[in-house]
This record gives sequence, C-alpha cells and structure tokens, in this order.
Amino acid sequence: MTAVDAPAGWLTNVRATPATFAQWWVLTIRLIVPSVKTGEIITAILAPITFTASFYIPLNRVMSFAGLGFSSYAQFMAPIVILQAAAFTAVSAAFRAATDAVSGLDRRFDAMPMHPLIPAAARLASNIFRLAIGMVSAVISVHVIGFRFVDGTAHTIGFLALGMLIGIAFCLGADAIGTFTRSPEATTQMLVLPPLILGMLSTGLAPAHQFPHWVQLFVRNQPVSQFAEGLRALGGDTLGRAHPVTWGLMTPPLLWIAAIVVVSCYFIARQNLKRS
Repeated sequence: MTAVDAPAGWLTNVRATPATFAQWWVLTIRLIVPSVKTGEIITAILAPITFTASFYIPLNRVMSFAGLGFSSYAQFMAPIVILQAAAFTAVSAAFRAATDAVSGLDRRFDAMPMHPLIPAAARLASNIFRLAIGMVSAVISVHVIGFRFVDGTAHTIGFLALGMLIGIAFCLGADAIGTFTRSPEATTQMLVLPPLILGMLSTGLAPAHQFPHWVQLFVRNQPVSQFAEGLRALGGDTLGRAHPVTWGLMTPPLLWIAAIVVVSCYFIARQNLKRS
C-alpha cells in the first residue's frame, strides 16, 4: 500500500508515533537534568555522609566496648549506610511518582502515542542514576571511617551489585506507593518511618544478641537485617570474622529483593495500564 492509497491520516499517525526508546530517553533526561540544576544530586551525595557521621560518631565507642565480633565498628555498620542511602533515594522516587500522578502529568502522557509504562520506566532510570550517585557517596563515606573490602574483586562487585539491587527494589516499591496514593505529602510521611524503625530494629547497627530476647527473632529475620547480613558477608572483615558467603546466607536477601520487585512491578503495571 502506498501513501497515496492509504487512508487519510495514516501518514500523520506514523509521524506522530516516535520510537519507544527515544520517548523513554527524553522523559529520563527530563527528570535527570532538573535534579542536577536544583541541587538534588548534591543532596544525594550529602545524605550518606550525614548517615555515616550520625551512626558512627555516637555509637563507635559504645559498640566497640560492648563487643561486636568484628575488627571495627566501621566494618560492621557499613551495610546500614548503604541501605539508608537506598531508602533515601526511594523516598525521593515515591515523591516524584506521586507528584506526576496528582499533577495530571500521567494523564497527559496517556493522551500521547506512547506505551503507558514508558513514564514509569523513565522514573526508574532517573532513580537508578541518583541511586548510583548515592551508593558511590556511601562507599566513600564508610571508607573514610575505616571500612575496607578485604575478600577480593568478586566479593567487592557482589557487594556493590547487591546494594544496587536492593536500591532498585526499594525504588520500584516506592514508585508503586507514590503512584497509588497520588499524594506527595502522604507518601513521604508513609515512607519516612518504616526505614527508620526497621533500621533501628535490625542487625545493621548492633548484633541481634544485644536486643531484648523477646524481639530478637524479629530483628534477625526482618528484611533489613537480611540485607545487612548479606552485604556484611560480601564486605568481609580484616580479621576474618564475617560470615562466609554461602547460598544459605544470600538466599533470604535475594528472595526479599525478588518479592519486592515482583509485587511492585505488578502494581505499577496495573495502575498504569488501567489508565490506558
């Protein structure tokens, strides 16, 4: 069929449908560029530094005196800094998703010739960009206070990869919550307390045996503790006191990541495809 024989408007429709990748790229840049101009990237860099100082300065002497079974408190607490950096990025991701929803931007995207999941994919890409910056800042911060990778290149890559996977899972979950609630203020409030509570009641800052007996079962098995133990094993210890990296140790955090990703993707797809 030639353009002459085609129905009226066919050529216009073809020209009005840009490539999916190009649409995703334009929307991703739309989210990244303002974050650089407004100083959001600076905040992503400063947040892990603040977390490190807030945890290490008041707790180093206390925890070292109490006995951790590790060479240093910096080596022990490094995972919680990584997790807090991921959680901070997730809060920003939820706020952005809720803002797009309540401002009607998602509705305007629905009226355009693009796949309904492209805006969510662009938000994820921009969140990964900020997450990577936060992770670099977190690793440098804990390195300054004494954390070291001691078990070789493979474990170092595994540590960084696991940290990024956890952060991506957090961002997907936060995006799903933000899209569903459609309220930036309510979403931010909803996501501030859970990381704080789970972080304090985890093995990220103190070993499980230092908690009251009645809460130790929860402390050991909740997801933040599972993530922290996996990261701690991959980070290693200069005195060889970290748990060995085994499938038995790594399976729980990987299962938690998979569960968060699957559930989040389901709700993101359901919410976005429902509008189309």
